[in-house]
Amino acid sequence: MITIKDISHFLESIAPLSYQEPYDNAGLIVGEPSSVVTNILVSLDCTEEVVEEAIANNCNLIVAHHPIVFKGLKKFNGRNYVERTVIKAIKNDIAIYATHTNLDHVVGGVNFMIAERLGLQHVRILAPKKDVLMKLVFFVPVENASTVIEALHRVGVGQIGNYDRCSFSVQGIGSFRPNEAANPFIGKANEVEQVNESRVEVIFPAYLEATVMRTLNDAHPYEEVAHYLTLLQNTNQEVGAGAIGLLNEALPAEEFLRYLKEKMQLSVIRHTTLCSPMVQRVAVCGGAGGFLLNDAIRQNADVFITADYKYHEFFDADGRILICDIGHYESEVFTKELLQRYLSKKFANFATILSETITNPVNYYV
Repeated sequence: MITIKDISHFLESIAPLSYQEPYDNAGLIVGEPSSVVTNILVSLDCTEEVVEEAIANNCNLIVAHHPIVFKGLKKFNGRNYVERTVIKAIKNDIAIYATHTNLDHVVGGVNFMIAERLGLQHVRILAPKKDVLMKLVFFVPVENASTVIEALHRVGVGQIGNYDRCSFSVQGIGSFRPNEAANPFIGKANEVEQVNESRVEVIFPAYLEATVMRTLNDAHPYEEVAHYLTLLQNTNQEVGAGAIGLLNEALPAEEFLRYLKEKMQLSVIRHTTLCSPMVQRVAVCGGAGGFLLNDAIRQNADVFITADYKYHEFFDADGRILICDIGHYESEVFTKELLQRYLSKKFANFATILSETITNPVNYYV
């Protein structure tokens, strides 16, 4: 039997909650983690209509991109759509899980889905994050080093880009003296002991710190493990905002707009002046991504595709880049397919259903 907790752990292995923005509210919003999953409904937003769709499809879990609750709710009186949605979900024993800015910030997340729709190649994070990696240095008897390192690799230590099981070791002499209260693996109380040891260095995502330290202490033979932990300034190329990649071949700017409209199924595109005759290097950010404009310009993108641009912000293009505002909903709607793909591949015990409810609050008269 698969529980909501199992689904949560899987989704958080793809997009850890620690990668969400401070204002966000990703994770399990409504429901009991121990509940057994019947079916899952995947949606961009969670509204009353989406809850009704879940009821009709015998789904007791809704996995949405946008959280229905961003701020604390003090009363549940059904005064607005947020309260009514939560009340309806609780009454019908339906859980709600959201994976939002944490899914925006990972390779294979929201922005990589946009890149996939556009057929971009050599896709990478547009603005990688700092302060999300840690380095662990520890000392271990030479004969025990491989066992400890292997245990750490199993919990996610030593992943650097497309390489895993990465570590660095040097050998030296460790010296220590146990006291009467110690229970040493090697040596005797009140006697100085010298041991051939390996100094091992590994890198891991900072959110794994508790798991890594627990694993180190469990796998290490010593009663007291000598180690150092350091938060790194290195940028993590696997975590960050936006994405950038290349079209297989450059397109004339106006032809690119037609291509963009077709691939993202758009009714309208708001854009700046076609400042360059050809488009090949494409930067994207699902939702409100105006804060990444300078990153796109610095990386010589021909176009920056995002949403929620204000009038005066379009001037910031300043003839250096083509800005395309395709709409918030339109930029992220294919996240439903992304989540369905992940969940269907992992769990075959139940149906993962793509919501047919159009939750876009914006309408266009064309």
